[in-house]
Amino acid sequence: MSVQWNEMIVADARALRASEIRDLLKVAERPEIISFAGGVPDPKLFPLATFNDVYGDLTGDEQAGRRSLQYSISEGLPGLRQWIADDLAATGAVRDIDNILITCGAQQGLDMLARLLLEPGREIVLEKPSYLGAMQAFSMRRPSYVGIAMDDDGPVIAELDAAFAKGARIAYLSPDFQNPTGRSYSLDRRLAVLETARKYGAVILEDAAYCKLAYEGESLPSLLALDDAHGDPDAGTVIQLGTFSKTLAPALRIGWITAPRPVIRQLVLMKQAGDLHVSTINQEIALRAASKLFPSHLETLQGAYRAKRDVMLSALADFMPEGVSWSRPQGGMFVWLTLPENINSRELLIDAMEDAKVAFVPGQAFFCDQSGINTARLSFATESNERIRDGIERLALLIRRKDNQ
Repeated sequence: MSVQWNEMIVADARALRASEIRDLLKVAERPEIISFAGGVPDPKLFPLATFNDVYGDLTGDEQAGRRSLQYSISEGLPGLRQWIADDLAATGAVRDIDNILITCGAQQGLDMLARLLLEPGREIVLEKPSYLGAMQAFSMRRPSYVGIAMDDDGPVIAELDAAFAKGARIAYLSPDFQNPTGRSYSLDRRLAVLETARKYGAVILEDAAYCKLAYEGESLPSLLALDDAHGDPDAGTVIQLGTFSKTLAPALRIGWITAPRPVIRQLVLMKQAGDLHVSTINQEIALRAASKLFPSHLETLQGAYRAKRDVMLSALADFMPEGVSWSRPQGGMFVWLTLPENINSRELLIDAMEDAKVAFVPGQAFFCDQSGINTARLSFATESNERIRDGIERLALLIRRKDNQ
C-alpha cells in the first residue's frame, strides 16, 4: 500500500498557499519584461567593494575567521545585537541586547512570532492591504484575520478599536513605507494606535523593514520608540521586526526581533529547537559591513531610490488615464495603483505580460478578505529610470484600452 501523502500532511501545512510574488520573481529574469513585480533591492547598489574588504579582513584574521565558522549562541552575536541596540537608541527606543534576537531575515521573525502567538481561530488584526509574506507566515497557524481599513494617516482607529473590543489582541502593522502601498502613519495616528492597544492590553507586531529608506518628509518615531517612552520596555506593547535585507544585502539573511525579555527568552528556546542560530559568519559580516557603511551607504540608497520613485510618479502623472489613482510614498520601494472598478488586475497582468511585456503584482493577494480586485503593486526599485518610464507608458496604454472595452 502506498503512502497517502495528503492524509499525512497536517492541516497547518495544508493552509499554506503559493506566493504570487515568488512566482513573479521568475518572470523578472526574462530580459524583455519590464518588471515592477519583485519587491527586492537593486543589485547595482550592493556595496561589493566593502563586502570584499570585510570578508578578506575576517578570513585573514585566523582567530576571528575560525570563530566565524563555528557554532554560536542562539540569541545572536553580542556585538551585532549591541550594534542594533545602539541604532535603536538613536531613534529613541530604549533596548539592550537582552531585548534582541537575531533571525534568518525578518521573514523568520514573522514565522517565529506566528508560532509563538497564533493558534487556530485566534484573531489577528491586519491592515487592508497588508504584506503578503506576513500573511503566509501567519496562515500556517490558521488564525482568523480581521482586516481594518487604512486612510492617508494610517489604520482607521474606530475599526482598530472595534476589532480589539470584539476580542482580538494582536495586530500586525507597518507604520513606515508599508509594503505594498508605500504609505506611512502620521504621528497622531501612531499615538492613537498605541493608546488603543494599551486600552485593551493588545500586542502590536511592528514591521520596520523599510524604515531606513526615507526620501523626504519629517522622520517620525517608530511605534517601538513611542512605546518605550511610555514606560518599562519589558512590559511594553510593541514587538518590532527589523532587517538588513533592504540596506545591506538580502542574501545575508540577517534580521532581528526586538521584544520584552520574557518574549525573547521563549523565542530563544524556539530558535534552539529550530535551527540553533543564524549563520555565524553572516552575522559577523553584517556587523562589520554595517559599522563601515552606515550612515553614508543609507544616503546612497536614499538618493538612488528617490530618483527612481520620482521617475515613476512623473510617468504615472504623464501617462495614466482618468480613473486611475496611486500612492505617493515618501520612502520604501512601492507605489500602490488603484484602477477603475471594471478592471481586474489579475486579468490585466496576463495581457500586460503578453502584450506590453510589463509585470506587476495584482493587489488582491495583499488583502486578507480577497478584496482589492482593481488594485496593483508597482516596485520602482530594480529597473532603470528609462525602463520605468517606458514600462509605465506601456501599462497606461493597456489600461486605457481595457477601460474602453
